[in-house]
Amino acid sequence: MPIPDALPDNVFYAIAVIYGLLIAASIAVLVMQRRAPGAATEELSQRVKSWWFMITIFSIAIVTNRIVSTLFLALVAFLAFKEYLSLIPTRRVDRLILLFAYWTIPIQFTFAHMDSYGLFLTFIPVWMFLFIPMAMTLAGKTEGFLRAVGTISWGLMITVFALSHTAMLLAADEAVAGPAGGAGLLLFLVALTQFNDVAQFTWGKLFGKNKIVPKVSPKKTWEGFLGGLGSTIVGAAIAGPFLTPMPFYIAAVAGAIIAIAGFLGDITISAFKRDLGVKDSGGLIPGHGGILDRVDSLTYAAPVFYHAMHFFVFSGRIS
Repeated sequence: MPIPDALPDNVFYAIAVIYGLLIAASIAVLVMQRRAPGAATEELSQRVKSWWFMITIFSIAIVTNRIVSTLFLALVAFLAFKEYLSLIPTRRVDRLILLFAYWTIPIQFTFAHMDSYGLFLTFIPVWMFLFIPMAMTLAGKTEGFLRAVGTISWGLMITVFALSHTAMLLAADEAVAGPAGGAGLLLFLVALTQFNDVAQFTWGKLFGKNKIVPKVSPKKTWEGFLGGLGSTIVGAAIAGPFLTPMPFYIAAVAGAIIAIAGFLGDITISAFKRDLGVKDSGGLIPGHGGILDRVDSLTYAAPVFYHAMHFFVFSGRIS
């Protein structure tokens, strides 16, 4: 299989630029903490550290052998699904069903690695959606049936199915993936998703006054959302022609899609955690919560971005 130097040079140049920005951001935050220590600068520091974590794990996934990369992405989905289930009580009778649910992860990511669009698109949303309630029905226990079906089905969709779109981007055919291949598309998505998160927080702290969803995420403001949206559009317009088949003006639209979808993923997972009365989905990453906390924006951004690319760009409808 290809070794890292088989990847397009654009990918390595982009990763180097991203790490340069991370170093600059870390230095700026360190200076801010010394000059004006407080909760705001500490939270910004946490956001930048989160950016370091996400970019590092996805950079490893991008530059390694594609089989290893797919396995790594599958592991991220596994950990996210495991954290999700750890927060919600499940019925003892459903243990075998949960085993089947975990087995969907290697199957789904195999379809993604094969770039088998039809099987990838229907396995969880159609076949597992039908299989799970059928298997629970045959188990013969109706108490808590609807809650159990909803819990497992939505968990598979929001973690495994949603996050498996990262592997589909990685597997994109070279003929449509652009100058940096599928790795460039994945890097474009992940880097902009994380950049949008930090930009929204920064703009919100600087100018935020009007709450956008106060009952779900009280710290989110319209000023932060719009500032992050604008920043991500600019970043996408710059990076798009370098990493994707999109000209700058189409890449800018893709940046807007990533920013809006990422925001929706963030607040959706926030609503889920708020309903359960938890702050973090887990403690896998000390000081940063769990994997699900780190990929919350990607649960929406990855599928929305992939299908927009598939329908408009890969098909040649927009060029």
